[in-house]
Amino acid sequence: MNDLSRREALGLIGPALLATTLPLHAQSGQSLKIGFGMALSGGLAAGGKASLIAYQIWADDVNAKGGLLGRKVELVHYDDQSSAATVPGIYSKLLDIDKVDIVVSGYATVPTAAAMPIIIQRGKTFMSLFALAVNDKFRYDRYFSMLPAGPEAKYAFSRGFFELVATLDPKPQTVAFTGADAEFSILCLEGARENAKKIGLKTVYDRSYPPNTIDYTPIVRSIKAANPDIVFYASYPPDSSGLIKATHEVGLSARMLGGGMVGLQFAALKTQLGPMLNNIVYYEVYVPEPSLQFPGIEQFVTRYRERAAKEGVEPLGFYLPPFAYAEMQILEAAITAAGSLDDAKIAEQLRTKTFPTVVGDLKFGAGGEWAEPRILSAQFQGIVGNDVEQFKQPGKQVVLWPAKYKSGELKVPFEPIKR
Repeated sequence: MNDLSRREALGLIGPALLATTLPLHAQSGQSLKIGFGMALSGGLAAGGKASLIAYQIWADDVNAKGGLLGRKVELVHYDDQSSAATVPGIYSKLLDIDKVDIVVSGYATVPTAAAMPIIIQRGKTFMSLFALAVNDKFRYDRYFSMLPAGPEAKYAFSRGFFELVATLDPKPQTVAFTGADAEFSILCLEGARENAKKIGLKTVYDRSYPPNTIDYTPIVRSIKAANPDIVFYASYPPDSSGLIKATHEVGLSARMLGGGMVGLQFAALKTQLGPMLNNIVYYEVYVPEPSLQFPGIEQFVTRYRERAAKEGVEPLGFYLPPFAYAEMQILEAAITAAGSLDDAKIAEQLRTKTFPTVVGDLKFGAGGEWAEPRILSAQFQGIVGNDVEQFKQPGKQVVLWPAKYKSGELKVPFEPIKR
């Protein structure tokens, strides 16, 4: 394709989408192309940029070994701008214009869900990155999820939280829920309501807010007026920050507070909020606790940080990067075992094998989710000031649940910082 034709093709999906590829020594016709959209701008950009670095580290590694099926790997990606609206055009271009061999999803639930119809239509095998319960709706047999939520994914983000609530003495009686009117929060809250019901909590507040909400103070004031024992938030990064700030501003206290809060895993919010995080119980997937030292993960995080520092990207590398790298380790192993780029053969390998990765040995189960869930419930403890270095140490993000990975004890209640 000449330069003019390529510019015209890009124009089909809008001038805001800029394609980038890794430099290769092989000619593009000989490369094995892996295509995806990724959030490099917008609300999900912190996670998207971190995930991209992990993919690039993997591509460097596999190319240093001679590539896949004897071909150099090339990553072809576009900025999905953290918007579902851009995604169908991106995957159409990847498949029809760029002629990629393999597609994977970008980061997060909403972009992944938006890609699914075209993926299913084309019969492509599709691995997703931190997308919650997307396949509950589609039931697609070539979908595989890199998210440790297990086959009952929408319940996993709150199961540990409410199992911890059940251990409190005296027993809490009431709970408040809030979250964005968006895919992740909706699914997370559905599971949270069921988990709260199982332990006999009475709901005293349960309302969603528009995804473009800026001022969370009225929401938190309403929750405070309901006087719940337990507060559960289901939020994306901008709202996680806004809700916590409003919680302290309004003076909302609770026996336990936190929940399915995306963003608290990233350095930007950790350093921004600092001591405001103390005693919040939230979901995690990996933190530097002694109970979570999988083979190879420390070495990967070190390499990630070296690259991230140069690019000014998420400096900790605990949340998405190890799982993004593990996703590509799994894809590499499945393609190698299949000996082919045939989607049906790759999917069969993904369905049947157990894969060693930097986040442990993984096997997929029902609906392409992890056969064994591993969403962690963790708590911020002893946070002092806003220095990012403290979050690299054990004991600051303590794993409370499940027992297999527990590294400390729950501290209650949650109290706002007195002003």
